[in-house]
Amino acid sequence: MRSTWIPVFVALLACTAAGCGSSRSTGSNSATTAPHDIHAIRHVIVIMQENRSFDSYFGAYPGADGIPMANGVPTVCVPDPKSGACVRPYVDHSDVNGGGPHAAYNSVADVNGGKMDGFITESEAGLKGCLNDTNPLCTNSATPDVMGYHVGSDIPNYWTYAKDFVLQDHMFESVDSWSLPSTLFKVSAWSANCPDHVPAHCQNSDTAPAEPPDFTGQPGAAAPIYAWTDLTYLLHRSAVSWGYYVVNGSEPDC
Repeated sequence: MRSTWIPVFVALLACTAAGCGSSRSTGSNSATTAPHDIHAIRHVIVIMQENRSFDSYFGAYPGADGIPMANGVPTVCVPDPKSGACVRPYVDHSDVNGGGPHAAYNSVADVNGGKMDGFITESEAGLKGCLNDTNPLCTNSATPDVMGYHVGSDIPNYWTYAKDFVLQDHMFESVDSWSLPSTLFKVSAWSANCPDHVPAHCQNSDTAPAEPPDFTGQPGAAAPIYAWTDLTYLLHRSAVSWGYYVVNGSEPDC
């Protein structure tokens, strides 16, 4: 079983008719057509669904390296220290899932040296009743739901992307942490805490970079310092147009 609290990335390449052929692959399977000039690519679109594991969305996807199953039944389980039971993955059709705490050190405990058996323990140990439901240290469900996974009828668009384009079932994010560090890594491959605007003074921080005022609940507070270079600046410098679209809200990336 491979469940880590990571954003799910789906990258779509929109090409000219001569530049791309159709293909469907999982894992490391290659495309069915020979590679073409990179300049045939017209748009690159990254869709980021945060705080989901690969197994949560694609664990049951046909042919993917997801949840081990035999005759459609999961063959793995994760111990629940409270009940003493070992809980198998189960289909969860809920639109909203509470999950568990997902700072970088929570992920380390989840993975537990490769045993992949810490998810329920971390969920039960997370903070409860948080006023800020985006706090990465919180568990936002009455009972642990970290062993639930979705099927194609729950998320048809995502499964269609996987079918029509490509599903990378052996790709992991650069930082296994919560929304803000993950978003910083998405645009700059780094998450750091900076005392001033000198990049050399920044220190790596996979869990606690400076937070935006609207996330800390202190409107009017000083803006966070992210002194290092990001992808949007490099695109701008090279005259490559770009856009960044988010939903309304108070999360650290909205």
